[in-house]
Amino acid sequence: MLSMARLVGVPFFLWLVLVEQDWWALGLLVFAGLSDWLDGKLARALNQTSKLGMLLDPAADRLYIFATLVGLTIRDIIPLWLLAALVARELAITPIAPIVRRLGYGGTLPVHFIGKTGTLCLLYAFPLLLLGDHDGAAGTAAKIIGWSFAIWGTALYWWAAVLYWAQTRQLVLAGRGAPPDGAPGPGARPPAGEQKGAETPR
Repeated sequence: MLSMARLVGVPFFLWLVLVEQDWWALGLLVFAGLSDWLDGKLARALNQTSKLGMLLDPAADRLYIFATLVGLTIRDIIPLWLLAALVARELAITPIAPIVRRLGYGGTLPVHFIGKTGTLCLLYAFPLLLLGDHDGAAGTAAKIIGWSFAIWGTALYWWAAVLYWAQTRQLVLAGRGAPPDGAPGPGARPPAGEQKGAETPR
């Protein structure tokens, strides 16, 4: 339910950005972040997980990032190259799911800490860049810090993509009966990432 609420807020958030209702947009983004934290907290406390939740959680993060990218690009707050770099990363990992599914692992890989950190950096970066569009010392500081998070987040995002492809290659080799050192054999679970639990790669 919390993940669904976050998803429903995505188009409303984009509309707020486009009509330059920045404080309302930031408030909605804070709510989305808090609901994400609460979702994970409740799942651990109640020991409840679901395949739907594993799909909706990273999907909501991606959609908020994409909505923010589109809104900030239209408003000329961020350059087109940053939008292209992040969209290209998503396209780069798109073939992983069908490959892993064909190998019998359910189409998901364990989430890497690097990927989650990259997502977190971007979720910090975009609100700061939005604030950086305003005048004053606070706006200037927000722009500098926001760009720092954006650069680090983009780099970590791509690093995670490389790790996911390396992990996928390991599974493919294992499926052919020639697993590299430390790789699982056919029918084994995917190699553990730096975070426990299987989700769609971030």
